Amino acid sequence: MKMTKHPLGTLVETDVLVIGSGASGCGAALGARDQGLDVVLMDKGKLESSGCIGGGNDHYMAVLDEPGEAHDTVEDLIKFYAKPLNGWSPAMLQNGWYAHMKYFLDVLGKAGVQFSKKADGTYLRTQGFGQPGRWWVHIANGMTIKRAMARIVRDAGINTLDNVMAVKILTDNGKACGALGWNVRTGEFVLVRAKTVVSAQGRSATRGTDNSTHNPFNVWMYPYNTSAGVVLGYDVGAAVTELDTYQRATMLPKGYGCPGMNGINSSGAHEINALGERFMGKYDPMMENGVRNNQIQGTFQEQMEGSGPPFYMDMRHVDKDVVHELQYVLMPGDKATFGDWADCTGTDFQHKLLEVEIGELIFGGTIAVNDTFETTVPNLFCGSIFLYCSGAMCGGYEAGRQAGMRAAGIIEAGKINEDLAASVKKDVFAPMQVPADEGVSYKEIEQATRNVMNYYMGFRRSMAGMARALEKIRFLSGQAGRLHADTLRDLMRCHESRDILTVCELAIQATMERKETGRCVYKLRDYPELNPDMAKPLLLIRGEDGPRFQWGKAPLL
Repeated sequence: MKMTKHPLGTLVETDVLVIGSGASGCGAALGARDQGLDVVLMDKGKLESSGCIGGGNDHYMAVLDEPGEAHDTVEDLIKFYAKPLNGWSPAMLQNGWYAHMKYFLDVLGKAGVQFSKKADGTYLRTQGFGQPGRWWVHIANGMTIKRAMARIVRDAGINTLDNVMAVKILTDNGKACGALGWNVRTGEFVLVRAKTVVSAQGRSATRGTDNSTHNPFNVWMYPYNTSAGVVLGYDVGAAVTELDTYQRATMLPKGYGCPGMNGINSSGAHEINALGERFMGKYDPMMENGVRNNQIQGTFQEQMEGSGPPFYMDMRHVDKDVVHELQYVLMPGDKATFGDWADCTGTDFQHKLLEVEIGELIFGGTIAVNDTFETTVPNLFCGSIFLYCSGAMCGGYEAGRQAGMRAAGIIEAGKINEDLAASVKKDVFAPMQVPADEGVSYKEIEQATRNVMNYYMGFRRSMAGMARALEKIRFLSGQAGRLHADTLRDLMRCHESRDILTVCELAIQATMERKETGRCVYKLRDYPELNPDMAKPLLLIRGEDGPRFQWGKAPLL
């Protein structure tokens, strides 16, 4: 990494730039570094705690080809995940996920992550989310996994730009050549020039709706993820996808936003409604251990019919050792404060029913890629393609590996457009010039956004309602120029609010294009059935007057 002073701030030059230092970004940085190249990893947070797994993780998904283990091959993985809807090809799944699963299990294990094992030395794995095999490896010290990953990254000699928020991907002659950002602690403007770029900023915008606590930071996933990868990719002209189908929710302990339902469902727990009935058999043949969307839709339907709330998870019949691991190992491993919350509420999985609720609805998506994880913008790759910690890490690694191989054949990075950089810098700091008495706070903008999305874009929708939501979100986007910030912290949140508004607007438009019900967690009143002609990805490509829609693979992919 070469750092020099620039009239606009600090100029950083490298071979491969990775934006985002969560699981996907760490994987991408390692993939590029393994090609012997100079790599810079940039994130608005700090490497040791950034990303969805910054607070912990309870499971690592892996297909391991263990003798005698059913449905434990790459063919099983491909059969389950290579569906026309998501655009994941067999080659992507084999080379980008399966090929690196064992590698990262080994690397993380050597770094101190304690993957649970059985007496015979094989990994302790359970079945979940409707998958055919036992693919979920338990983690005993999940709250430390990100720090272990950070040590691996730093020991590999990867350069990090902690606390630098990316705001623009740069291109030269249509090819990605770096990015612009600013340090959220010092205010320093940063220009990065690179031969290739990897977007690894995650798939989710978590603050577009809220749960019953109405606290946007008491949520299921990492609250600082705003789908900035989608925003930056769309802005630079890359095709983005899954905005219509990657709309997810999970069950939460009532009043506490946390992950962990995979472990609870796969333990053999029963979900029961207010009438004391176990009802999930009506919605998924695998009951509580089925597809996540089915559990959400099933619970919501019971609520619509007056059979709840309350809803409970009953684990009183489950083996006491399994229940003990759930409450005291896996749940705190995913969110360290779970133990404190359980103590305060008298939660006891073994002897009491656990009241649960449907949590916040997450909007998001990703940048569309081909089999080598390259986007429609040459030299721009994306690692945030697959799901879960395992998918992020492995997909990130393959994207970084491919970006590294491309960079190795490039003599010199493209040039930075100085006029564009100056304009972006002015826009970044504009909220600090808006007088407080004339401006609006990020809190007002974000809460208004959540109000709109909660009301019009919930688990039941109509075309008229979505049109109204689009009108209101566009009105709020029109107020973004009035955002006011007193501090750099406020300034970061202003830009996050802009990202959230953009993702919500794109998600509404994409959902209105998908005129059917059944591919996602929501139901659309106007089109209550599946449309077989829509069993394919919907891509959005930026045009002069808004997004241009395309079904199927994007051009050049």
